[in-house]
Amino acid sequence: MAAILINIQPGDEVILPSYTFVSTSNAFVLRGAKLVFVDSRKDHPGIDEEAIEALITSKTKAIVPVHYAGVACDMDKIMHLANKYNLFVVEDAAQSIDSFYIGKDGIKRPLGSIGHLAAFSFHETKNIISGEGGMLAINDAQFAERAEIIWEKGTNRSAFFRGDVDKYGWVDVGSSFLPSEIIAAFLWAQLENINDIQQKRMTHWNAYYHGLKDWANNQGVQLMQLPQFATNNAHMFYLICPSLAYRTKLLAHLKTNGVLAVFHYLSLHTSPYYKNKHDGRILNETDRYSDCLVRLPMYFDLDSENVIDVLSKTNV
Repeated sequence: MAAILINIQPGDEVILPSYTFVSTSNAFVLRGAKLVFVDSRKDHPGIDEEAIEALITSKTKAIVPVHYAGVACDMDKIMHLANKYNLFVVEDAAQSIDSFYIGKDGIKRPLGSIGHLAAFSFHETKNIISGEGGMLAINDAQFAERAEIIWEKGTNRSAFFRGDVDKYGWVDVGSSFLPSEIIAAFLWAQLENINDIQQKRMTHWNAYYHGLKDWANNQGVQLMQLPQFATNNAHMFYLICPSLAYRTKLLAHLKTNGVLAVFHYLSLHTSPYYKNKHDGRILNETDRYSDCLVRLPMYFDLDSENVIDVLSKTNV
């Protein structure tokens, strides 16, 4: 819906990180956009904000920052570039429920409330879930009316029910974006309990961090880091191994001991679909995260004994 709303056309360029799930890119590829991938930060898998400006051309239409692990990108820098070059910003806030960005002005803003548009996910792996589906946040009023029409399969049906028009019809493109009432009810119950859910996740996250800190320092393993402008919503707990060989050994060791730890994204710029379309730039940090990142178990039903068990089998 965001790609439709900002009117992405064939040939438009969209700047986004390569280290992200394919849904981020598919939304724009389906509208004919050319993807321009940015490397990740050295301290965090999020987009390298300092590398964006050099990639902006006359064809650039949008910047799509991904708040990886619910950790904010530097939105002051990104919005400055968007204003300077008249670009749209679509936040990929899939993992960002209950996470915030602290701007240079000291104001704490929810992720997904800063760009022109933002997309959240309620996939089963997220903090708040409905199995599938998500939410579009509209932060620029110019998109509100059309978003409702696209959401209603391209009709002005909602306006008809409100009495704004005397009949409704097909007035724009659209699709089936509505969740079922059962899914909505399932999601609502979790939103009502978000504080309890988040408190439990943070307890587990802190136990992982403090339990692995000394081991990580000794092993040359990098634990998850938060930039000064970001908060932590305990969406995941990840660590960065010193090499692919080390990660392979660690994952095998954990699996042998009954712990299902996994890696995460493979670089989109090296994917079978897009590698021949990429401009050839080497994205070192992106590839490092693809080779070296490990995610430890993190979900609501995890209990303290589970965390202690994982720590005992990781801290070797």
